[in-house]
Amino acid sequence: MVDVVSSMVRSRMMAGIGGKDTRPELDLRKGLFARGLRYRLHDKKLPGRPDIVLPRWNAVVFVHGCFWHRHPGCRYASTPSTRAEFWMDKFAKNVERDGRNIAALEALGWRVRIVWECDIKADIDATILNVERWIRDEHSA
Repeated sequence: MVDVVSSMVRSRMMAGIGGKDTRPELDLRKGLFARGLRYRLHDKKLPGRPDIVLPRWNAVVFVHGCFWHRHPGCRYASTPSTRAEFWMDKFAKNVERDGRNIAALEALGWRVRIVWECDIKADIDATILNVERWIRDEHSA
């Protein structure tokens, strides 16, 4: 499939995609805050700079975009047909880095939760409730 925009325009569009404070992340944070949970954001001292850090519960939450972090079986985790080899390499590195960061956080004693963009889009209220239950349940993993 041929791209409908020039390579310069596509490059500018892709460069404009931010890595933090995304709409799904903001929606989740707003819901958790409304339920009385207080957190820190993007702690640079922790591996992977988790999106939401809850020191009181020794828990961190990553809000992953399905496309960039390759949500298994998700329709949003498509691979562009243009420069497919480049994209496959990039996605593989993203997934590998995610795994390293999660392992490092767990080795430090943190509980780690991944929240997928598509879950937030599908049912934000249920997602917030599930994450809140996970955070407050100190025995869950």
